[in-house]
Amino acid sequence: MLLNHKDALDFILANPDYLERLTISHIEDIHSLLIKDMNVDRNIRTRRVGITGTNYRPLENEFQIREALQQTCDLINSRSNVFEKALLALVLLSYIQAFNDGNKRIARITSNAILIANGYCPISFRTVDSIDYKKAMLLFYEQNNISSFKQIFIDQFRFAVNTYF
Repeated sequence: MLLNHKDALDFILANPDYLERLTISHIEDIHSLLIKDMNVDRNIRTRRVGITGTNYRPLENEFQIREALQQTCDLINSRSNVFEKALLALVLLSYIQAFNDGNKRIARITSNAILIANGYCPISFRTVDSIDYKKAMLLFYEQNNISSFKQIFIDQFRFAVNTYF
């Protein structure tokens, strides 16, 4: 998993404009890098998934999932603020749960790719307490309240800038 994450990040760094304009096929390409040799189905899922610890149930139908992904791409592409785009990618790709596995990883890589494509540093989320991260995601999943996750995003970007640059 770590090597795949490194490969995906290396790909983004070598091709910084690859996700500048978000498309479903580009998201699927990055997802393929993240799940390489992991015995995980590629492409958009065709079966139900559940998320432990929440009543939230992601879309079940492959066509609805594809439509939600397209709407997400359109929304993100319509925004001009880089940080808004990166935050939306992070929460919405996790929320949609388009793949059988690797959804939060594809969301983080895509979010970072948007930052990198626009000349900003990536975020590692390494100083976030995992429980706080999960609570913020669950708040978004169940109540569509982005405020806690937005604060985590801001704090982690500040940490990255102050620590690495």
